[in-house]
Amino acid sequence: MKKLLVLGGGTAGTMVVNKLHKKLDAKEWSITVVDKDNDHIYQPGLLLLPFGVYHPEELVKKRDHFLPSGVEYIRADIDRVNPELNQVLLMDGRVIAYDQLVIASGTTPRPDQTPGMDDPAVWRKSIFDFYTLPGSLALRDALKNFKGGRIVVHITEMPIKCPVAPLEFTFLADAYFTERKMREKVEFVYVTPLEGAFTKPVCSKHLGWMLDERHIKLEPDFVVEHIDPETRTLVSMDEREIPFDLLVTVPVNMGADFIARSGLGDDLNYVPVDKGNFLSKKYPNIFALGDASDIPASKAGSVAHFAIDLFAENFVEYVHGRPMTHNFDGHANCFIESGNGKGLLIDFNYTVEPLTGMFPLPIVGPFPLLKESRFNHMGKLAFRWIYWNLLLKGRWIPIPALMSMKGKKKVEEKEGVVANASH
Repeated sequence: MKKLLVLGGGTAGTMVVNKLHKKLDAKEWSITVVDKDNDHIYQPGLLLLPFGVYHPEELVKKRDHFLPSGVEYIRADIDRVNPELNQVLLMDGRVIAYDQLVIASGTTPRPDQTPGMDDPAVWRKSIFDFYTLPGSLALRDALKNFKGGRIVVHITEMPIKCPVAPLEFTFLADAYFTERKMREKVEFVYVTPLEGAFTKPVCSKHLGWMLDERHIKLEPDFVVEHIDPETRTLVSMDEREIPFDLLVTVPVNMGADFIARSGLGDDLNYVPVDKGNFLSKKYPNIFALGDASDIPASKAGSVAHFAIDLFAENFVEYVHGRPMTHNFDGHANCFIESGNGKGLLIDFNYTVEPLTGMFPLPIVGPFPLLKESRFNHMGKLAFRWIYWNLLLKGRWIPIPALMSMKGKKKVEEKEGVVANASH
């Protein structure tokens, strides 16, 4: 019997197991999943937890609840992969053999990579993250008790998990303090290593007004060198200084340490793969999916969803000795909370910048692209049910894996006119 081993039981790992369990002959294939714990966290909800939209118990379920019958789940820490012997070594000494390996171990915030960020005097006291459950809960309490001053929202470096989330947090915090009738007591500064607030240039160009309208100061091209815990100051490589009363930061994001120990990753522990089919550039029986790979796309759940729809077809072709014919285009879409019960939606891929128009259907939508709408906010909230009940279980969702251009428009920058992009 052939052995498929999946490292990681998060979004990508769970989806791929559910997809392949339906496609692979159970008499020919065994499937095993390894992860360090049994808590599956709905990560988009961590952004909303500090503002009271969700409670922790709504965001955490058991990983093995979403795995099909017959799939073995091993709860253990991973020491390393030995690709020459087709083995994975666990920290407890066990060795697991595989015929095909899928690495779906995600990415993790690493405050230890920036001097001063994780200093006990300030970490989760005046410096907070929201990409982890403990960080999001600590930030909820900090916002509730904040009496006024400067809040700095900061991105250390790219890539990060869910690239629009820091901007969403800023908009939500603006609305939060406005509702509490103390917005005039809070100064917001948005600090990014990028040239603009949005990760996509077209978004920065067409949506930059949203920061001005909310009186949020933008500090671009800021590459942090260290944080001074005593003075509570961000210091950049070019010696700019930004003091803060409360810092909401996105630390360096890195892949799992076992990837580095295995010699499989780049400098940030992401596995180099073919961006169209996710096959390792070094080994013919190792794939990396979701945030664990180095593909030049957003590290977001939508990317994992669209990619795995195609990967499952490719994998079946590959293990039967046929060419992989389903090439991923980097398709991503992201709801962006903008506060006050509204949101935006962007849809893009490796080569196409976000466009205006409607999603997922031309004309009828119902979600407008690059435009604030209550429908987009409702879509963000509705996604939690879709995630738990459809997405993770590998069930069909009526959105194509590859980006559709139907009903979308782009702005011709030179002429300043709107052109129809559908074909």
